Amino acid sequence: MRKRILCVVAMLAMSGSVLNGQSGAPTAAPLTVIRAGMLIDGVSEAPRKNQLIFVRGERIEKVADGSAEIPAGTTLIDLSNATVLPGLIDAHTHIFLWGEDPAKGGYDANILKAGIALRAARATYAARRALEQGFTTLRDVETEGAGYGDIEIKQAIEEGTIPGPRIFGATRAISTTGGYNLEGYAPELEMPKGAQLVDGPVEARKAARQQLEHGADWIKVYMTHRSWVDKQGNLVSQPTLTVEELKAIVDETHGWQKKVACHAYNGIGLQRAQDGGCDSIEHGLELTDANIAQMLKQGTWLCPTMAVYYSHWADENTAAGRRDRKRTEVHGTSLNKAYKAGVKIAFGTDVGGFSWSEPIAQEFPLMVKFGMSPMDSIKAATSRAAELLEMDGQIGVIAPGALADVVAVSGDPLRDVSVLKDVRFVMKDGKVYRSELK
Repeated sequence: MRKRILCVVAMLAMSGSVLNGQSGAPTAAPLTVIRAGMLIDGVSEAPRKNQLIFVRGERIEKVADGSAEIPAGTTLIDLSNATVLPGLIDAHTHIFLWGEDPAKGGYDANILKAGIALRAARATYAARRALEQGFTTLRDVETEGAGYGDIEIKQAIEEGTIPGPRIFGATRAISTTGGYNLEGYAPELEMPKGAQLVDGPVEARKAARQQLEHGADWIKVYMTHRSWVDKQGNLVSQPTLTVEELKAIVDETHGWQKKVACHAYNGIGLQRAQDGGCDSIEHGLELTDANIAQMLKQGTWLCPTMAVYYSHWADENTAAGRRDRKRTEVHGTSLNKAYKAGVKIAFGTDVGGFSWSEPIAQEFPLMVKFGMSPMDSIKAATSRAAELLEMDGQIGVIAPGALADVVAVSGDPLRDVSVLKDVRFVMKDGKVYRSELK
């Protein structure tokens, strides 16, 4: 009798599991279709008119001509009067910086006058601000004294606690003794530093290991620090790490299948960055023809960050003022030469160095001013930045299989790239975060 009961229970359990399996079969995510008046897909050389973007769940299912059939029950988003683009990518940000206006205390005030809770709250605002402006992905290249906070903000975004872009974080960054702020205080005071300081290849490798262990997606290295104008009127930059120190960091980081971004203005430090095997040059204010040839040979990326150097200049008749003006004098020429030579260029702004209240997209007009076509400046912030992040085909494109990061503006950025300062529609991973276009 007991065996018979057990058999009946087993049969009921099996039939229940079969029924559950039938009724619980995964259902397809709801379909959303975006009608784009003009589509810049991030890859093509020319835009396409009247396109339909089929989004299912968090990914793009297909892109079709506007005459394609739209299934009944589909959610339709009408952007037929707008230009639609992939979600934008800023490959050089600092969400834990709050601007460096000298009138408000400059860089030092970020570290000395704001506690970590306030800085985290500001970083939360910065992340939301970036997303609202259509930047669905950031490479955040140093927390400036806030430890591993960028990775924790990233985690909060991924778990849905706060809204924000996809983040690739570099955590603390690495420089050397005498190679980073805070500086200029009484020598007996042990001041906090914005970056992790090392001396020698062993310490350099250990620092990379520590940062990678705590979740760094990239390692950021300062290969130059302060800069000035010499008696001959040339821009000079203080080098920091040696080639041997950098090679230890690069070797360790590449072993983890990650990459190294090198802050380098010009001169000795920039040359060491190249010889040490960095993956991207950040800023690259003054590139020589030899620097450019080596970048092409090694496949090194340039992330020029123009906009940050056009604000908060010191007084003209001071050493700092002459330095500020010299930086902009050489920077545009360098970008132009690198672009014409075919160096791989990724869009980056250094926002945080300037206030998060300013438009991030102010970088686009400067890239165009110094020789880039509007389409190439857009590609630098979409498919090319995605390639830098080893996310090509996943972000920075409107294409089947890509994550559904979609933005829109009311004007034509190929005629006036500054319209990208006013993004009115933002979708990230298939979820709409902003919709102000009619």
